[in-house]
Amino acid sequence: MKCKLFFLLTFLLSISTYSQEFEISGKVSDAISGLPISGVNIVVKSSKISSQTDLDGNFKITKIPKGSKVIFSYIGYANFELIVNQSQNIIVNLKEDKNTLDEVVIVGYTSKKKKDVTGSVSVISTKTIEDLHPIVTAQALQGTVAGVVVNSGSGAPGSGFSINIRGVSSNTNNQPYYLIDGYEGDISLINPSDIETITVLKDAQASVYGSKGANGVVLVTTKLGKRNTKPKVSFNTYIGNQQTSKKLNLLNATEYAMLLNESYANNGQSIPYPNVTGLGKGTNWQDEVFKKAPILSKDISISGGSENIIYSFSASNINQEGIVGLSKSGFDRSNARLSLGVDFSKKINFSTTLNYMDYNRKSLNENGIGSVLFNAINTPSTISLYDANGNYSLVPDTPGYGNEVINPLAQIENTYNSYNQKKIFGNFVMQYKPCKSFKVTTRYGFNSGNDVGKSFSKEIYYGQSKVFNVNRSSVSQNATRFSDFTFDMFGEYENTFYDKHKVKVTIGGTLNESKGEGLYATGYDVPNNSWDFADIALTNGIPPEGVITNGSYKSTPYKRPSLFTTIDYDYKGKYLLTFIGRRDQSSRFSSKYSVAYFKSILLGWVLSNEDFFNKDLPINFLKLKASYGTLGNDVAPANAYRGLLTGEATYVFDNTLVNGIAAGQITNKVLKWETDTKLDFGLESKWFKNKFELTADYFNDTRSDLIISGVPISGINGGYAPGSGAPSVNAGTVRNTGFELSINYKNNVNKFKYELGFNITTINNKVLKVNNSTGFIESGSFGIGQLAPTRMEEGQPMGVFYGLKTDGIFQNQAEIDAAPVQNFGTPTVPGDIRYKDINGDGVVDIKDRTYIGKPIADYTLGFNVNLKYKGFDLVAYAYASVGNDLIRNYERTESKLNRLNYVLDRWTGEGTSNTVPRVSTGPSSNNLFSDYFVEDASFIRIQNLQLGYSLPSKLIEKAHISKFRFYGSVNNLLTFTKYRGYDPSANSGNPVSGGIDYGYYPAPKIYSLGLNVNF
Repeated sequence: MKCKLFFLLTFLLSISTYSQEFEISGKVSDAISGLPISGVNIVVKSSKISSQTDLDGNFKITKIPKGSKVIFSYIGYANFELIVNQSQNIIVNLKEDKNTLDEVVIVGYTSKKKKDVTGSVSVISTKTIEDLHPIVTAQALQGTVAGVVVNSGSGAPGSGFSINIRGVSSNTNNQPYYLIDGYEGDISLINPSDIETITVLKDAQASVYGSKGANGVVLVTTKLGKRNTKPKVSFNTYIGNQQTSKKLNLLNATEYAMLLNESYANNGQSIPYPNVTGLGKGTNWQDEVFKKAPILSKDISISGGSENIIYSFSASNINQEGIVGLSKSGFDRSNARLSLGVDFSKKINFSTTLNYMDYNRKSLNENGIGSVLFNAINTPSTISLYDANGNYSLVPDTPGYGNEVINPLAQIENTYNSYNQKKIFGNFVMQYKPCKSFKVTTRYGFNSGNDVGKSFSKEIYYGQSKVFNVNRSSVSQNATRFSDFTFDMFGEYENTFYDKHKVKVTIGGTLNESKGEGLYATGYDVPNNSWDFADIALTNGIPPEGVITNGSYKSTPYKRPSLFTTIDYDYKGKYLLTFIGRRDQSSRFSSKYSVAYFKSILLGWVLSNEDFFNKDLPINFLKLKASYGTLGNDVAPANAYRGLLTGEATYVFDNTLVNGIAAGQITNKVLKWETDTKLDFGLESKWFKNKFELTADYFNDTRSDLIISGVPISGINGGYAPGSGAPSVNAGTVRNTGFELSINYKNNVNKFKYELGFNITTINNKVLKVNNSTGFIESGSFGIGQLAPTRMEEGQPMGVFYGLKTDGIFQNQAEIDAAPVQNFGTPTVPGDIRYKDINGDGVVDIKDRTYIGKPIADYTLGFNVNLKYKGFDLVAYAYASVGNDLIRNYERTESKLNRLNYVLDRWTGEGTSNTVPRVSTGPSSNNLFSDYFVEDASFIRIQNLQLGYSLPSKLIEKAHISKFRFYGSVNNLLTFTKYRGYDPSANSGNPVSGGIDYGYYPAPKIYSLGLNVNF
């Protein structure tokens, strides 16, 4: 009986013991800096209980069984483990992990600890992306990464961006290679909120991508779920109001009329406005064209995981109307994404990420002669919006008004088009790890999409001889289908020998293939002359004689099979060596020249791990690094080496002329890759208990064998035949040298935390060779019928401006008589621009053109500030460009059009002006391309300013909310510049002619209110 009673008491006591549950709370901080760490994963082992620290590093977990092990983990720190036997409040100090992973960096087909990376690599975290909340991913790179310049050819919604890494090296394509989770993709089409990190490879580290690495590589890693965590729901939204960031200073109606009177008088004509009183300010066409436009973004994500499964799902939508034309220049993008990872066993892992995107856009004529803004700038302010009948006013069609200038509001009203793209893209990854030191990865990434477009030309009359008149309505439609895939298979072997020699070898192969096809058609006489009936199925008009109304195309499949290897060696964490080799084969070249080999070597020396390094110094980490290697750029035109029957030919059959086809562009079977040789020396360091970071690099990139199209050859070869042309050849070399410096500092004082960042890049760009018999390539346009204003020329920067050089204004006839003859076919009178006689032959003509500016900046800089106090946070990002110029080409030089108000400082008599010439309706040489139209486009821009507040966890935890933050933000807040145009940062992306400003659609200023909620 006693034995049974003792057994019962023991059983009840054990039940009591195991039924006990405790609560722990506290704060997690960095052991050295004392800074709180947010987002630390806290998991109760062998249970489903998990949590994360909040923005201030605080945490609280309840109902923890007695004796449970609680694990605190965060990337870059060693795990902290705690056995719970009682409720308690604790301070957890995480120490930097010296033996396992610190910050992991993707550097190709593998990853490394950041401290072991020997190449020039920059990483943008999800935090930076959340601070900036960019509309497209490329915007997150502007000013945040040294050596990277992001330009937009337009501020219109949905417009593209061009990214240059360490300068412009090619006359064709300078865009980096974009990879999303390991496969080639378009980063502009993914939701920025889905991105975990963006890694930029800038030097020989990118040679693992061979023929695609010469322009640098941008690696995007999207968000995944986390193991042993409960489902986490995140909701983010913001609503904003957009407005133009700048308006040009134009003449009002009174100023215009008075100036036009003066122009007529100077030419001996009767003045058109005898009485200017009552004209007032007239029509401000910019006020009429620019509108306040809405923008709305929202996204939701669900993520989590168990011991063997991780998952993440997200959906988003952004809708943005344009500040010009509202919905007629707006876009809408919807994204859905599913990510799943499964451990089938300890050796086999499968993961996949699938994305769906639906993209819609409408657009207006922009960035050129005849664009909406071009017409808003040049239409006289004396013209009213509407005529007496309530219709849009017509811009006169008499001489002096330009045959392409029309009422911009009528132009917006009568513009109809639409574009839609639906795309699915993603990857499937299988990893097999038969043993601890060896892993095999198989990865298939793909893009598959369809797009359709439609444009309607309404029958419309804008005035006699106006180029935008449409005599017959028509509708054009097109549909394309495209797809590509990237298949990778590689093995990784990693082991440590004798506790000193760490070796990692990666060997594999990859295959990339892309193809596309499409249809297009045009129909005439749209029923009711209406967009509602604009469909080729409804048109029944007979097309004009000789016009082909439909067609199709099927692209030549592009294939690129490759083999690669990387070897990493680490001796005691002090001496680092990486060798990279790759063999690429491209279908863009003939069989003899289709294969190329790329190789690189990278070295690193971690001085701070040496025994002789003084540990008492304020330097906590110091690494020297160097890299050298070759990379490629296979930008040859499709079929450049292959003869095609794309030319025109006329034959005589039975005494009748018959049109046929003939050999097209002359081929070049010895065409080969562009090759880039990259050299880099750098250092990385951390100071003052890792609070201060400094990274510096010197780089020297030389691109040779540039592929130049249209190099003149003997006419005997048929280059001048109809439909033919000169071949593409390897005939150029460009070099970029410069320095990069990045500085970051973080600290906290009590509850006040702050982070400061700064980076600067210098670029010296020089064309070393253009082997096409002239030594230069011309590009771009200025005005009407003038010579090309930009060049790629030996000894000059890429895209150098080439025109006349001014030397003030002729003040009197004596100065004209004493100066070299201005031989431009028009008489020179006082008040005209004086041009310099560069070649000294006593005559000023087009032979005296010289170098008068460049589009490439001497320095680019980035700044960022991040402040936190209790629940408040303030972030600011800015960037700057110094030493770049732009060509002002948005002013039509016809005498009766409106002008910028700087012409009010014109020459009106001797001594009145030495900078702005006289005005006249008569012919003059004042509008020839010269440095008068070149302006310094240096600027400093406050890119983002954001103030937020997060509710205290005590107020929201009962609602199972871990984060509730609302904020106000201003994007593109202020730009400080002397440039007269809309946007000094705008660039078309063309490497030779990108520095010509045709009246770029300005990037909007966006005021927004946002909300971030995590459940």
